[in-house]
Amino acid sequence: MGMGKPAAGYRDTQLSWKWVIIGTVLLDHVCRSQATAQCRILRCNSDFVAALGPDGGREGGSAGYCSALRSYALCTRRTARACRGDLAYHSAVQGIEDLLMQHNCPRSGPTAQPRPLPQAPLSGDACLYERTFRQREGRPPEYLHCGVFGDPHVRTFLDDFQTCAVQGAWPLMDNEFLYVQATSTPMAGRMYATALTKITIIFKNWRECIEQQIYQAELDNVPLAFVDGSVSDGERRGHHSLQVSSQDPGRHAEIWAAHIGTTLVVRQSGRSLGLSVRAPLAIVNSFTSEQDLQLCVWGCPASQRLPAPHLSAPAAAHAHCSTLLPEQDIYFQACLFDLLVTGDLNASAAAVTALEDARGMISDPEKVHLLLGGANRHPSPISVTLTLAVLTGNMVPLLSLHCA
Repeated sequence: MGMGKPAAGYRDTQLSWKWVIIGTVLLDHVCRSQATAQCRILRCNSDFVAALGPDGGREGGSAGYCSALRSYALCTRRTARACRGDLAYHSAVQGIEDLLMQHNCPRSGPTAQPRPLPQAPLSGDACLYERTFRQREGRPPEYLHCGVFGDPHVRTFLDDFQTCAVQGAWPLMDNEFLYVQATSTPMAGRMYATALTKITIIFKNWRECIEQQIYQAELDNVPLAFVDGSVSDGERRGHHSLQVSSQDPGRHAEIWAAHIGTTLVVRQSGRSLGLSVRAPLAIVNSFTSEQDLQLCVWGCPASQRLPAPHLSAPAAAHAHCSTLLPEQDIYFQACLFDLLVTGDLNASAAAVTALEDARGMISDPEKVHLLLGGANRHPSPISVTLTLAVLTGNMVPLLSLHCA
């Protein structure tokens, strides 16, 4: 009897919340004239109900219900700007907060995906993206490349090159099939220098090809497996949709996602992680207007972009980077930047390995090298004076390394 009452209360809460959702939807229709066209609260509501499923979330227990609530909260945050003044939106936000507290749900943790509607079984090579694309279009897919490395520097899918002042966790990709997040933290002993210290890759559930799978790498720990310990997923007709391999376990991992024709390479170079991506154009573009922050697509926000400082690097730094990177392109400039900011010769390895990945992922050799003048077209409000102060403040330890 003691166990039955909480369960009944839980079911009552589920049923009452369903009525709240229905009421919210009706209220949204009544107040539609007051809402902007971009407000997606109806989509958030329907995704939450779909994530709960016909059993109201009981199948996954409290953990499953909390995952659905976190997904609901994330959806409302993404549409917050467009839903200002929308009564249905604010009612939903308050309801989410109440339910998170009632069920003691942690604010952070896994999220749930809406349960897909029944679909016809996949046929043939549907989980082999490249093969099905060739059969359908009569040509190979168009591939794009993104690289994120060093302090951090971003080469976007559109071949823009930026150096970012971002700290914390930022999404690199966020689309229908894939979510990639990088975490940048300050380097010890360096006032402004940052480094990529964590990379999280979430492969979203996609029909019969894969269940959701997560890969996570941290500084000094680039594993040869997904977080559940497996090295492959989605076996179909003798092929795996996901496969992890490595040339240098602990410091390098390559993930091949056959169902979306995408390759992701995670490396540790010096005291920083780096990520290189090769993905078909259609996969890169499979996002909605709500997924409006992706460093690999648009680069870092304008307020977080560092300008390219116009200064003459010390001869020692110039000689070191010229030896490793003879072409004076964006990778050479990134080498100089990281070397001057950190005062650490090992920092130059990030640009070198990023160039190696670019060569392997870009089919046209003439497109591998980008000149800084043509790629860095966006003005930045960050003071050049600040950047120069950061750089010159680290020239002394760099020069001392060469003179030792």
